[in-house]
Amino acid sequence: MFRFVLRRIGMVISTFIGITILAFALIHLIPGNPIEVMIGERGVDPAMHAAAMKRLGLDEPLPIQYFHYVTRALKGDLGTSIITNTRVMDEFMARFPATVELSICAMIFALVVGLPAGVAAALRRGTVVDHSVMGTAFTGYSMPIFWWGLILIMFFSAKLGWTPVSGRIAVEYDIPHVTGFMLIDSLISTDEGAFVSAVSHLILPTIVLSTIPLAVVARMTRSPELKSEVV
Repeated sequence: MFRFVLRRIGMVISTFIGITILAFALIHLIPGNPIEVMIGERGVDPAMHAAAMKRLGLDEPLPIQYFHYVTRALKGDLGTSIITNTRVMDEFMARFPATVELSICAMIFALVVGLPAGVAAALRRGTVVDHSVMGTAFTGYSMPIFWWGLILIMFFSAKLGWTPVSGRIAVEYDIPHVTGFMLIDSLISTDEGAFVSAVSHLILPTIVLSTIPLAVVARMTRSPELKSEVV
């Protein structure tokens, strides 16, 4: 057990280092100068440009910049947006409830659909039901989510008009952000139809995000021996 915990901790640390190095490298590989974005490409005074570079620490060597970047990130300081001039953490926290809400809905949908499908495949092993469930699971597991999302939007939203194309709620509703979770805020609001609108906006994103977890749940339910491979 202790070795398992150490191995997991090592994976977390190595993953964190890899992600931070990749993000840091991609930021510096993007063409352009952040100072010019902030001040403007025309009429940038060299002295002002140098002062801004020093103030942001962009005149230091890349290893030093990376060290400061990781140190601030571990403290929860992700810097300030050069577009909105607000703290990145504030913008992140403003959008984080939407991510949590969608993730919870996707996991619930994956369990509600995946468990019965896996049980049906296990009880009818080798039949058409089994092959259909497992074939669908393998297809969902290997399908690119962004492509699947575009297909659903084109068919159900653009062609049939059954679901909204984007957003979290219809524009005619002005819901106070009490909890940040649109389902809860729309449910406790006094606007009639707001909750239904919020649910309709979550249908397609929930289906798309739950595709891979649903496939995994169905496979693991049908074949318990796969749990050791997943772990």
